Amino acid sequence: MSLREKRLMSELKSLTQKTPDLIKIVKTENLMTWLIEITGAEKTLYEDETYTLQFRFDTEYPLKPPEVVFLQESPVHPHIYSNGHICLDILDESWTPALTVESVLLSLISMMSSCKKKERPPDDSSYVRAWKKNKFSPKKTKWFFHDNKV
Repeated sequence: MSLREKRLMSELKSLTQKTPDLIKIVKTENLMTWLIEITGAEKTLYEDETYTLQFRFDTEYPLKPPEVVFLQESPVHPHIYSNGHICLDILDESWTPALTVESVLLSLISMMSSCKKKERPPDDSSYVRAWKKNKFSPKKTKWFFHDNKV
């Protein structure tokens, strides 16, 4: 069994045994793709709204971050594109193998909870148009992390 498989089995077991509030495991038919729902926290702009995330783990996990995207309708947020791609530093340059699926989920809930205004990123239209043309992974995007206020 590979390091990746051991790590994923351990993380899945941990999440299954003590799933934090606002998080629900939907589907994990295989270790490489997980579907997880998150619900907006109380007294936030996203209170009681539920969104589905897809986590994809490649052969470099946990040394490299998973690919994480919102499915169906993504939350309207300054760091979440309408195609579900997420601009979050721990899914890119700030990733460390010490981070887990749970820490990514809690970071997303925190990011959404601190949001003061529901709006899309300023370049949403052009980014999504380019994505529709090329269907690239968000991991192939060169993100610019210039705003840590939301």
